[in-house]
Amino acid sequence: MAESEPLLSRARGSAEARRDLCFEQAVIFIEDAIQYRSINHRMDARSMWLYRWYYSDAFQWILGFIIFLVLFLAFIETPSSFTRTSDVRYRSKPWNPPCGLTESIEVLCLLGFATDLSVKSYLVGWPQFRKSLWLVAYLVVLVVSFVDWMVSLSLVCQEPLRLRRLLRPFFLLQNSSMMKKMLKCIRWSLPEMASVVLLLALHLCVFTMLGMLLFTGEKDDGQDRERLIYFRNLAESLTSLLVLLTTANNPDIMIPAYSKNRAFAIFFIVFTLIGSLFLMNLLTAIIYNQFRGYLLKSIQASLFRKRLGTRAAYEVLSWMAKGEGGPQGVGVRAQDLLHVLQKVQASSTHKQAVMEQVRARSDGLLSADEFQKLFSEFDKSLTKEHPPPPEYQSPFLRSAQFLFGHPYFDYLGNFFVLANLVSICVFLVQDAGILPQDRDDFVLGILNCVFILYYLAEVLLKVFALGLPGYLSYPSNVFDGLLTVILLVLEISTLAVYRFPHPGWKPEMRGLLSLWDMVRLVNMLIVFRFLRIIPSMKLMAVVASTILGLIRNMRAFGGILVVVYYVFAIVGINLFQGVIVAPGNNSLAPNGSAPCGSYEQLDYWANNFDDFAAALVTLWNVMVVNNWQVFLDAYQRYSGPWSKIYFVLWWLVSSVIWINLFLALILENFLHKWDRRGDLQSLSGDEITTVDLLFREVLEEPTEEELMAKLRHHPHLQLCR
Repeated sequence: MAESEPLLSRARGSAEARRDLCFEQAVIFIEDAIQYRSINHRMDARSMWLYRWYYSDAFQWILGFIIFLVLFLAFIETPSSFTRTSDVRYRSKPWNPPCGLTESIEVLCLLGFATDLSVKSYLVGWPQFRKSLWLVAYLVVLVVSFVDWMVSLSLVCQEPLRLRRLLRPFFLLQNSSMMKKMLKCIRWSLPEMASVVLLLALHLCVFTMLGMLLFTGEKDDGQDRERLIYFRNLAESLTSLLVLLTTANNPDIMIPAYSKNRAFAIFFIVFTLIGSLFLMNLLTAIIYNQFRGYLLKSIQASLFRKRLGTRAAYEVLSWMAKGEGGPQGVGVRAQDLLHVLQKVQASSTHKQAVMEQVRARSDGLLSADEFQKLFSEFDKSLTKEHPPPPEYQSPFLRSAQFLFGHPYFDYLGNFFVLANLVSICVFLVQDAGILPQDRDDFVLGILNCVFILYYLAEVLLKVFALGLPGYLSYPSNVFDGLLTVILLVLEISTLAVYRFPHPGWKPEMRGLLSLWDMVRLVNMLIVFRFLRIIPSMKLMAVVASTILGLIRNMRAFGGILVVVYYVFAIVGINLFQGVIVAPGNNSLAPNGSAPCGSYEQLDYWANNFDDFAAALVTLWNVMVVNNWQVFLDAYQRYSGPWSKIYFVLWWLVSSVIWINLFLALILENFLHKWDRRGDLQSLSGDEITTVDLLFREVLEEPTEEELMAKLRHHPHLQLCR
C-alpha cells in the first residue's frame, strides 16, 4: 500500500501536467487564430512559453523599435541630413558622424535581428525553415549585412558602396504578414500589368517615329522649333512623349508646331486620347481586377488559418474532456473554455463578449460549429460603453446636469466655434492689405479671450454633467479639452508678455511666430469639432467611414511605399550624390542665362540626392509628375542619358503601380460600404472593419475534412488523449 502511494502521486502529477499542457496549447491556438498566424510551430511546454514571449507586446515593440532605428540610420550616416536646408547654394557643411558611431548602433540592431531569426527558426523547426523562403532570405540578408559591416570597419568607413543599406527595408517587410500578402499580390499581378505596359511602349514607339517624321520642317519655322526642342533624336522624342503621357508638359510640347499649323494639334490629341485616357485607365482597371483577385486568394488563406487555429483548440479541449470522463458525446466543456479564455491575450471587450456567450451555454458540451461561431465576435467592432454619469441629490444639480449633457449644448458649442472661425477669417481678409506694424488687433484680442473662456467653461460644465471618466471616454471631448488647455496656456502667456488688449494693441513677433500668432494658429484647429456632425448625414457618413477604414488598412500599403522610397533614395544617393553643385561652377549656368523652365531658372537647387532626406523629397516631387521633365533634363545634362532609366523606373513603380494599387484599395473600401442594391449599409457597432474581412461575403468557409487533414499533418502537434 505504501509503495502504491508514490505511484498514484506521480500519476496525478502527470495527469495535471498533461492537463496544463492541453490548456496552454488551446490558448496558443486561439491566439494564433485571432492574429491569423500559422499553427505550424512547436507545441511543447518550453517552446510555447518562448512562443508567447516572442509574440508579447513588449518583445514586438522592441523589435519594431529596432526596425525603426536601423532605417533611421540613413538620416544620420554620411552623407548626413542634419542641415537647415538642402539647397546647394545655402547649405552649410553637414555634421557627419565619426567612423564607428552608426556602425555600433547598426551591429546592435543586426544582433537583435539575429536573435529574432534564431527564435523563429527554433519555433518552426528545421523542416519548416527550409520551406520558408522568407526565413531563408532573412538569413541571407543578415549574413550579407554582417559581412558588409565588417568590410566598412576594415576600410575605416571609406567604402564607395554600403550594400547593407539597400537590404535594410527587408527587415520591415519580413515583420509584417500583411505586407508580405500585398507584395505577393503585386508579384502575381505583374504579368497582366506587363501586357498593358507593353502596349504603352508600342504606343510610344509608333508615335515617336511619327513625330520624328512629321516635325522635320525647315529652319526658323514652327516644325523646326518642334524638332529642335522636343524631337531632336530618338531618346529625346521618347522622353518628350513619355512626359506627355503624364500630361506634365501639355500643352508646351504642342505649342511650337500648333502655332505654325493648327492641324498638328491632331497628332498630340490622338496620342493623349489613346495613351492617357485609354491605355493608362485600362492599366488601372487591370491592376484593380487582378489585385482584387489575388488579394482575395490571400485573404482566403488567412481565413483558413483562423479556422484552423480555432479547430485545433477545439480538438485539444474536446480530447481532454473525453479523456477525463466528461459528459457523453464529443465537445468542449464550457468551464474548460472559460479557463482558456482567461489566459488568452486579446481585446478585453471582445474576450468578455465571448465569455458571456460561453456562460450562457454552461450546460452540456459545445460542438465544433458552436465553438467556431463563438470566435466570430473577434471580427466585430463593438460599441464602446461609456461610464455612467454621476448621480446628484439636489434637484437643481440634476436639472443642470440634464441641461449641460443634452445634445443641444453641443450645438451651442458648435455655434460658438463657427463664430470664432468667422471672426478669424473676417479679420484676416480685413488686414490682408495692411502692413503688420500698422495693424490693430484690439478687437480680435478681446474676442479671442471671450471664446477661450467659453471653451474653458464648456469643458468644466461637461465634466460636471458626465463626470471625468465619462468625459474622457469620448475621443471628441478629449480633443476639445486638450485644445482648450493649449489655448488657455498660450492666451495666459500672451497676456503676461504683451499685457491685456487695448486700442493700438499689436503683439510684436519674437522668433518665427509671436505668441499671439500661435494662439490664432492653434485656434484654427477648433474647426475639427465639426467632424462630429458627420455621422448624422448618411451619405457623408459612408465617405467618412470609408476614409477611416482606409486609414486603418493603410499600414501594409504605407510600409511597401516606405520600402520603395528607401531603396530608390539609397540608389539615387549612390548614383547622383554631388552631381548638382552651387551656381558659379562652370557646370551650371547662372539663373540669368538659364533657359526658361529649366532646373536652374526654376530654382530647383534643393531637389537633389546629396543626402537621404533630400532624396526622399526629390522622389516625392517626381512621383507627383508635375514638371518631372525638369528633373529628367537636368540629370541627363549633368549625369548622362542613362539617368533617365532611374527616373522612368521610379515613375513606373510609384505613380503607375503603387498609385493604382492605392486606388484599388479605396474602391474596395467604398464598395464594401455600398450594398448590391445601391443602398447604404447600416453603420452599426458590430460592423466588420478589418481589411482581412472586406471580402467576407465572397469568402468560402473551409470544410471540416480540409481542417482535419491539415491538423493530421501538423509537424509538432500530438493531440492530448
